[in-house]
Amino acid sequence: MASLLTKPKPLFLSSHSLSPRTLNTSTPSLSFTRISFTHHQKLAPFKPPSLVVAFSEKGLKRDVTTAAAATEGDYRRIMLSDVLVKKKEKVVWWEREWKAMDFGAVAVVLSMHLLSLLAPFQFNWRAVSVAFGLYIVTGLLGITLSFHRNLSHKAFKLPKWLEYLFAYCGAQALQGNPIDWVSTHRYHHQFCDSDRDPHSPLDGFWFSHMNWMFDTNTITQRCGEPNNVGDLEKQPFYRFLRTTYILHPVALAIALYAMGGFPFIVWGMGVRIVWVYHITWLVNSACHVWGKQAWNTGDLSKNNWWVAALAFGEGWHNNHHAFEFSARHGLEWWQLDMTWYVVRFLQAIGLATDVKLPSEAQKQRMALTSD
Repeated sequence: MASLLTKPKPLFLSSHSLSPRTLNTSTPSLSFTRISFTHHQKLAPFKPPSLVVAFSEKGLKRDVTTAAAATEGDYRRIMLSDVLVKKKEKVVWWEREWKAMDFGAVAVVLSMHLLSLLAPFQFNWRAVSVAFGLYIVTGLLGITLSFHRNLSHKAFKLPKWLEYLFAYCGAQALQGNPIDWVSTHRYHHQFCDSDRDPHSPLDGFWFSHMNWMFDTNTITQRCGEPNNVGDLEKQPFYRFLRTTYILHPVALAIALYAMGGFPFIVWGMGVRIVWVYHITWLVNSACHVWGKQAWNTGDLSKNNWWVAALAFGEGWHNNHHAFEFSARHGLEWWQLDMTWYVVRFLQAIGLATDVKLPSEAQKQRMALTSD
């Protein structure tokens, strides 16, 4: 997810697969590693590793044995998971560098949460219905279908008028304009679960969930400026949304107040925005910590059924990382994927074209085999 206001991919290899040619003992160490205690699968035809060694484009960063990690005492486990991260010196928030964008993001997120606390005192069924409807429009059509699968990964094509309409719905989720959102997400895939990932749980669960949004300086140091969205920046519509982004949720709030008064503001803006915030953020955090892996992605991505239910199919996250281009994330018949059902409907009526899906050969290359 992008800020609220507006290179080679890293590899993860097991210690068993390292040859003397790949090792570089002079390379500086990395500040984190991941050790799996419950891994019951293996990459064919290799033995399942007990340690994942992180690489970036500069080569090997860290190689620590399971026993050493267990006895060093400088690792901590992310709650209820098998993911260990190296303990880091805590950065005092008020002592780090803050930018105007950081203050703005905190103000927006905090104000929406405070507004949502008024929901019990402003309850009526019309307001709840508006919130639910906007959850579908901004969450499903806007974030998961438009920002994510269409704009970030080009999993299908839409007529420009429909592409722009859905992108506008995404802007109403108050998660940032399309250019910034897509840029951050593409960097996440390029540097997934490495020291350059903008929001990996290797920096802590809450950092990957939401705290990364309040530290634009760190994200810029890791990823650089958003120079990976030239396809969007050359389109005047997306530049317009970036320039005028904050005005559009404000206009929606005014319209909601005119239609239903303050309860529509509380439910249609506060409750709905906070709900869509957290289901989106859970894909970044929970789906890299809890769940199961079906594919050899070399990262921490997991398939998580309950996030998938809340986030319109986005919780089948290991599927997504295995086949980033795929318009369908729920690859099994029983994996609920509401976003895919909408894409399939649009395809059936001729509005969605060039819909991409993984082939059987691609699945075989990415498959894990059980013991």
